Amino acid sequence: MGSLLGIMLARKGFLVEIHEKRPDLRYKIFANLRSINLALSHRGWRALEEAGLGEELKKIALPMFGRVLHPLDGEPGFQGYGKADQAIYSISRYKLNCFLINQAEKEENIKIYFESKAEKFAFDKSLAYVSDIEGMKHRLEAKAFFGSDGAFSALRYEMMREDKFFYQQHYIEHGYKEFTIPPTRDGDWAMRKDGLHIWPRKSFMMIALPNQDKTFTCTLFFPFEGKNSFQKIKKEDEVEVLFKAEFPDLVSLIPDYIWQYENHPIASLVTIHCAPWNNKNFLLIGDAAHAIVPFYGQGMNAGFEDCRLLLDKFDTAKTWEDLFSDFEKTRRPDANAISELALENFVEMRDLVANPEFILKKKLESVIVQIETPNWIPQYTMVTFSDIPYAEAQKRGNKQSAILNKLLKLEDWNQTAPELWDAKIKLHLEHLWH
Repeated sequence: MGSLLGIMLARKGFLVEIHEKRPDLRYKIFANLRSINLALSHRGWRALEEAGLGEELKKIALPMFGRVLHPLDGEPGFQGYGKADQAIYSISRYKLNCFLINQAEKEENIKIYFESKAEKFAFDKSLAYVSDIEGMKHRLEAKAFFGSDGAFSALRYEMMREDKFFYQQHYIEHGYKEFTIPPTRDGDWAMRKDGLHIWPRKSFMMIALPNQDKTFTCTLFFPFEGKNSFQKIKKEDEVEVLFKAEFPDLVSLIPDYIWQYENHPIASLVTIHCAPWNNKNFLLIGDAAHAIVPFYGQGMNAGFEDCRLLLDKFDTAKTWEDLFSDFEKTRRPDANAISELALENFVEMRDLVANPEFILKKKLESVIVQIETPNWIPQYTMVTFSDIPYAEAQKRGNKQSAILNKLLKLEDWNQTAPELWDAKIKLHLEHLWH
């Protein structure tokens, strides 16, 4: 995200320095096994397109038009995300980061320093101090500093030492471990490539996203403790029992699943809230300000949208401090909203998507959309395929969910002829919507 923000600032005429504490990740030796494929959607694409990067990036992204649900018994089923042309895009975190670094390097106004670690910030003096790979310390002076350094931000750590700074972090009870599904022996896709695959198992789940090389990146979201958990399932025979019982179709798709389980690392998932995001002309942005769990696929998209919304306010701000204060005031409610929505969507993905009542509600909502009910937009559509602020999407989504719950009880829909649904739903909505 720092590279995208740097590109946007450079194109406004600013001289930009990007200091990255890690080595240059374009050398694959530094690639990390824990990568969770990213899902680019409308908010992220809009920011990238405004930076002139959208078309080029689409060459390394794969569209996913819906969820492919893998029940324990029965054949996989497809649930579209929305209209026929609406898709989210699977992209490798590694490839995306490399792409953005390459683009940033092309900008004359940008210099990138790798293995440059932030050590200290002097907010009143507009100074930062970094150390290079040899331990040499350097003093940086700038008009503005941006901390886009992730959930464990060095800038945020310094802000936490200031008076009246609020900070809260919460680790969910699940961690994650990654797997790779290889292509078939014929070099083809092992599953359909145009969907996000989900194996919902109530208290845990597996997901899989397609890659350009015809592999799939799978992620097992699994409790740290309990009967079925990383703590309990460690030995080869325990892993085999788990997969054959819960993911039988993956046993043949991942021939070395036992080896991958035993050798791939476990990572945790954290939600972070803090305030304020700014101190003088220093600003936290993206995960550094509002890290969220990945279950709505909005972490990166929210970060990219941060960049766009910040730059949209640029021309009307008198000072950097005014700009940052205004941005935080308007953006933080949305960050809080998507944080809550992401946690709620975990429950939906691992449990509700296979629930008959949930499926019926989705069918009812589909009819509501088809009959063009005024002002009704599904919450997933508002979050994923629009610019509606997250807080507004959450508020409207909650209202619509309450209406759907009432509508569900007004008829025995499973016994109602489908050709009568439109008229009955219109009639009920006249009373429920207002």
